[in-house]
Amino acid sequence: MKTRSILFLLIPALLFAGCGSSQKESGSISRKTSVSISGEKILINKVPTLKGVTWNGINMEGLLPNARMVQGIYDDLNPETVSMWKYPDTGEWDADRNTSEFVEAMPEWMKHGLLGFTINLQGGSPQGYSKNQPWHNSAIDSMGKLREDYMQRLERIMDKSDELGMLTILGLFYFGQDQRLMDDEAARNAVHNTIDWLIDRGYTNVLIEIANECNNQKYDLSIIKQDNVDQLIRLAQEYSSEKGYRYPVSVSFNGNTLPPASVVEVSDFILIHGNGVKQPERITEMVELVRAMPEYRPMPIIFNEDDHYEYEAENNNMLAAFRAGASWGYFDFRRDGEGFEAGYQSVPVDWGLGHERKQEFFGKLKEISGINE
Repeated sequence: MKTRSILFLLIPALLFAGCGSSQKESGSISRKTSVSISGEKILINKVPTLKGVTWNGINMEGLLPNARMVQGIYDDLNPETVSMWKYPDTGEWDADRNTSEFVEAMPEWMKHGLLGFTINLQGGSPQGYSKNQPWHNSAIDSMGKLREDYMQRLERIMDKSDELGMLTILGLFYFGQDQRLMDDEAARNAVHNTIDWLIDRGYTNVLIEIANECNNQKYDLSIIKQDNVDQLIRLAQEYSSEKGYRYPVSVSFNGNTLPPASVVEVSDFILIHGNGVKQPERITEMVELVRAMPEYRPMPIIFNEDDHYEYEAENNNMLAAFRAGASWGYFDFRRDGEGFEAGYQSVPVDWGLGHERKQEFFGKLKEISGINE
């Protein structure tokens, strides 16, 4: 098996000119955080994540503890459904409040060992899991252009992520909202426009997820579906290279599903989901099966969505992933009858650590990461 080490090089800061902060107005953007990939390891500022950290015999070096936080820029452009997301204290939905509270919570996540999070330009189901999605939540319009208000909110999050030394897994498409785009060409436009937006602001702490669960049958656009999505992966890779900074790119799949050869062959890292995986041994098996694929060469394997917990058990999905040398991502949503503080996917979101499941996850992650305050 041929070993390939991919190092995504920083662009000199003077190449970046944009708008927003005083630093940008001066004609340059100086970013603090960069991501690179070396073999199966994730590096932040050229240093493997959790360097030298072991926990109960598990080598954590190069892994990316992460969480699904896809609703950070959420809004609803459908006037008939927007009232569904009202805050319990005000009786109104407020997209700017949602992002502000996201940003305010990020340092606390970092203090507990969270090094990355997934956010998506089209969010995710604001009910956790939904059969129908009549709401309209898309930072991408019908032609593939980016909506300014959404992207301003994303910029606040990305700036904070860079400041803290965190990584952002930036998703573009979601199967509940891809129908908001006119056609496949609009999807290609969205890829171009997203790369331009990132490049213009000098972000170097980004892993790109073309689409969440591209094999979901609810996708409308052919180019996003499993058999064709490798085209969008290549497009993002090639276009970002042309623009001067090569972003790492991948795509995710439904829970308990392995990526096909066409995706493994072109991806810079592998994204898989643990939803539906009831036995931790299956998590281990999924990682081993990916590594055994002829198209695989050493690159990070990242679970960026899993709704299984039991953190005090001797084995669980998170620990199984870590033991197998794969990263793991916490996914939580508000169950029926639970209060506002539960979950990170259900809108409106309480981005704090007030719920028991959140406390259990972050408490265990802090222990594993060896963070002492």
